[in-house]
Amino acid sequence: KTMRKNEARTMNEFAIFTASDKRIKVGLAGEGTFQRIKSRTKEIIKDKDGGSDKKQTAVEEMEGTVLMLIPGIIYIFIFNYIPMYGVTIAFKDFYASKGILGSPWVGLEHFKRVFRSPDFLPILWNTLILSIYQLVLTFPIPIFLALLINSCQSKKFGKFVQNVTYAPYLVSVVVLVGMMMIMFAPRGVFNNILELAGGERQLFMGDEKYFRHIFVLSAVWQTTGWNSIIYLATLSGVSPELYEAARMDGANKLQRIIHIDMPHIIPTIAIILTLNAGAVMSMGFEKAYLMQNDLNIGVSEILSTGISSSSASSSGEGLRSFSCSNLEKALLILFNEPT
Repeated sequence: KTMRKNEARTMNEFAIFTASDKRIKVGLAGEGTFQRIKSRTKEIIKDKDGGSDKKQTAVEEMEGTVLMLIPGIIYIFIFNYIPMYGVTIAFKDFYASKGILGSPWVGLEHFKRVFRSPDFLPILWNTLILSIYQLVLTFPIPIFLALLINSCQSKKFGKFVQNVTYAPYLVSVVVLVGMMMIMFAPRGVFNNILELAGGERQLFMGDEKYFRHIFVLSAVWQTTGWNSIIYLATLSGVSPELYEAARMDGANKLQRIIHIDMPHIIPTIAIILTLNAGAVMSMGFEKAYLMQNDLNIGVSEILSTGISSSSASSSGEGLRSFSCSNLEKALLILFNEPT
């Protein structure tokens, strides 16, 4: 242990000593000097000799993490992986009385029937247009909403906006379509407003040119608040010190959003976009089916409704015919169900 003193003998002194083949410089000020040196020396020895303790702690933490994951893994295995065996129904001539195992194997017969259908390409095109259109609108708007709520000075107003935008997600699809049927009816609210503005009443729910817009915009209204929750949760982890430093440097709200908020949520945006893009063909069945009618069938017929329509119109073999048509729906599970 070596000690050096300044020639001016000021209040601050510096002690340098060798511990574990390392030279450590410790600043001293008045009383407690040697206690701090002794404490620091113990820490160094503990860091050097306590490697096994750290490894043991890491193993214990990992065990706790694995134990927390076990219930989720069991749930996913039971409800997501085991039912995947039912996909084999697409390759069998299914009979309800015989079950999946007892039904005869037909290979790609059902695939050939679907792809040879003259309605397959128009239905696939409708599904692609509607899916991409919905993704383009429903994906970025929740991000903007989360950024606006996060930058709102009044936290009470931000919570109010969050609750108001989240509430439509609790409305069922059947109720949502019923509301649209009433509001877009020839004597509905929107036609009354259009007439007061000098326009002519329109048959919104029966015109093909309005179907996609109504379908997608209603999805935006229903899901924006719910989808913004994950971005708000990410933004809540941003350190307030970054905002304070930006304010001191003269950054305005837009600059703080661009240089602080956006870099923090970009990884989340990438993950959500990847998941949504993987489910681009998953349009669901209920909403499109409920909004569908003979006037807009040209653009409202998508894969899920098209398969169901062919199932309902099948004839000749009763329940067996209906079941065989459902096989076509099962074989399209890769298009209609996200992984």
